[in-house]
Amino acid sequence: MNDTDLGPEPAIVLVRPQMGENIGAAARAMLNFGMSRMRIVAPRDGWPNPKAVAMASGAGRVLDGAGLFDDLDAAVGDCDYVFATTARSRGLTKPVLSPERAMQQARALQAEGKKVAILFGPERAGLENDDVARANAIISVPVNPEFASLNLAQCVLLTAYEWRRHSSDVVPEVMEMAKTDWAKAGEVAALADHYEARLDEAGFFFPPEKAPGMKTTLRNMWTRMVLTRSDVQILHGVLRQLLRRKD
Repeated sequence: MNDTDLGPEPAIVLVRPQMGENIGAAARAMLNFGMSRMRIVAPRDGWPNPKAVAMASGAGRVLDGAGLFDDLDAAVGDCDYVFATTARSRGLTKPVLSPERAMQQARALQAEGKKVAILFGPERAGLENDDVARANAIISVPVNPEFASLNLAQCVLLTAYEWRRHSSDVVPEVMEMAKTDWAKAGEVAALADHYEARLDEAGFFFPPEKAPGMKTTLRNMWTRMVLTRSDVQILHGVLRQLLRRKD
């Protein structure tokens, strides 16, 4: 099956890739982040490639659906917008975007029904200027300038990660509750009362004129901690045990 009709994601276009292993690794990187549209332009070792299949390791469906093209013009002929990935200056007047910004733009284009492609060059030297000239914009990864070389699959993975990161179903942060719930305000207040009473008995709030401010600071600390019910129970238990041992 050839990928000649883009779906709701960009096409990853490998331009003259040299090693089947890197094609397979790129397929794995794509599928890791929910991408499956691969196009291959004039692979050095021909296609299909058994080394690519072996390296894909579970991502064979990406290779099965990959489109094979003789030249770049044919590979991107149906696309509305093309990005080219490169780590070096090309002397061409084009927008240069970070992977994050580029994938934000790609999502906006896809939402408008546009077909988007992302070009990745051969392992040895990357895309040629003639390849980059066919793109609308450049994606440049902010790598160490003293060692800017990225493996083909690494570059694909970075781009696919940014594509996935900007999807609507990726939550930036979650909290695993580990079989507990957040403590309610009343439970936190009861904990604060417990500690305040015991600390008062121990003479902690001294001198007397500073006691109100110290109590307010302590109570603010409890609410700022965002405690779970399990936390509250443990902290009650800690104080009880300390007092029991003192007695």
